[in-house]
Amino acid sequence: MKRPQGFDGARPARGGGASSTTAAPAAGSAAAATGMRTGGAGRDATPARGATRQDRNATEPIALPVGGVAVLEGAAGDDSGGDEGRSADAAAPSRRDDRASRRALAAAERARRRYERQEVRRFTRRSRLRRATWITIVASIVAIGVAAVAIAYSPLMALREVRVEGASRIAEADVRAAFDDRVGTPLPLIAPDEVQRALSAFPLIETYSTETVPPGTLVVRIVERSPVGVLDTSSGLMAVDAAGVVVERVDAVPDGLPLIQVEGGIDDPSFRAAGRVLRSLPAELRAEIASVTAVSADDVRFELDGGASVIWGSADDAALKTTVLQDLMAAVPPDQVARYDVSAPLSPVTG
Repeated sequence: MKRPQGFDGARPARGGGASSTTAAPAAGSAAAATGMRTGGAGRDATPARGATRQDRNATEPIALPVGGVAVLEGAAGDDSGGDEGRSADAAAPSRRDDRASRRALAAAERARRRYERQEVRRFTRRSRLRRATWITIVASIVAIGVAAVAIAYSPLMALREVRVEGASRIAEADVRAAFDDRVGTPLPLIAPDEVQRALSAFPLIETYSTETVPPGTLVVRIVERSPVGVLDTSSGLMAVDAAGVVVERVDAVPDGLPLIQVEGGIDDPSFRAAGRVLRSLPAELRAEIASVTAVSADDVRFELDGGASVIWGSADDAALKTTVLQDLMAAVPPDQVARYDVSAPLSPVTG
């Protein structure tokens, strides 16, 4: 059988149908190809009227990613003006995406720095606590010191009262009056030299000590000189201490004080030796001495009330000599012997 034109290459459908497929597609494809070749450049050519859908899909534009935006290339029928318009339209989303990317990057940087700071603080917590503790302690000490200095030198600590203790021969009112020029002065500003100058007017003071009692009291504790004997001078009888300071004038030798007889007066070495010996003796033994004679610093002698004499020698080894003499007097009472010699305490002699 003679086949119609256009059905030479046609094959029946795989599904077993009759010659339902026509030659139109092939003819249409050839016509489209001919039309595109004869149309000039090809981009402005219009597909032939009989072109199928499959032929049109073969000329669809290809999307190329440029700057994060898909740009269509090779679209059939587009001219250069259309390409520039689409490029301008694609640039705006690209700039927006760049700004969003930069904001996201900045946020990530901030998060990273915040995390790093948190980690540093976590690993340095112990050292920071130790440093804060030391800073607090030092600051507290400095603050307390500053406050103490400020209070000490403020009018709150000014001298308002002088209390005198231990005075018997010295009038307490006279001692208080010696500090009148220092009333109103802060207690820390009252120097020891000023106290010494104020008390130097009282020769009967042997030693003294001071104490400040806040807020404004100065306590002066006095140890008065005690006479160790009576010295017979051209001016009369005077009770003197071991240093030769006149404690008081007397009309007669008081009980318990020996009469001191020396050559050269209170400035002679013999007097100083006798004064040292008398001061080293206990009060009960000194009360039994009637008189003391010192020819030299190495020859001090006593006369006891019982009539016996004591050869003492120098003022050295006073404690040992005192113990030996008391033992001798206990063994042999003074009314039974004429002399005790303790100048060599390791070899005492009685007779």
